[in-house]
Amino acid sequence: MNTHSNELSHQHKSHYHWAAGFKKSLPVAMGYLPAGIAFGVLAQVAGIPIWATIMLSIVLYAGAAQYACLPMLSAGLPIGSLATNIAAINLRHVFYGMPLLQYLPKNKLAKTYCLFALTDETFSIMTSLPNESRRALILPISLFNQSWWVLASTVGVMIGSTLSDLVPHLDFALVCLFAILAYEQFQSIKRYFPIGIAVIGLIIASFFTHNWLLLVAITICMFMILVRGFWVERQKAGEYYEQ
Repeated sequence: MNTHSNELSHQHKSHYHWAAGFKKSLPVAMGYLPAGIAFGVLAQVAGIPIWATIMLSIVLYAGAAQYACLPMLSAGLPIGSLATNIAAINLRHVFYGMPLLQYLPKNKLAKTYCLFALTDETFSIMTSLPNESRRALILPISLFNQSWWVLASTVGVMIGSTLSDLVPHLDFALVCLFAILAYEQFQSIKRYFPIGIAVIGLIIASFFTHNWLLLVAITICMFMILVRGFWVERQKAGEYYEQ
């Protein structure tokens, strides 16, 4: 009897977590739908096959990198150039995974998928949740978020160039989504340091390069984060020894 009750309780919790994950993904859907449709339309305009566009959203699943892939794919660049550019754009995801490692699912397959699907938007939602609910919700949120993106890009590639002619500069939808999420994140944590290093990193990088602006800016930001981390640790160590 107790075993049966435990199973029912586990199923109830599982349903609750998936329902909660769906609700948490809805704000992301509001951004992913226009941005994903825009990607699908632009991919169709660039001459990318429908199956390849959908596979990019399933296998690559990185909004900014997918947008960047379109001109490179249409130009027929070698796989090495594609891989290098995608790695540079997605370098920030290394830092996204670190604070969430302890909240990943215990199942190896689920853990691997959550690391793969950790986008800017998923990270933003996860870091705004209470610590005790992160492990249970990271898989549903990750899966629903990618589902919205795949659905939107499929709709976009089906619509084709018709929407591109009616609404120019569709690729700006992703920039708007990033801006909204950054604002929501700032409202949640009220920290000025990330904004400061981003602005400083971009300004410094602009003096050295334009073709590799993003990569250089990210590298500068990484350096400043590490310097600040070492400085904070030394301050804490100094206070500890003084006590």
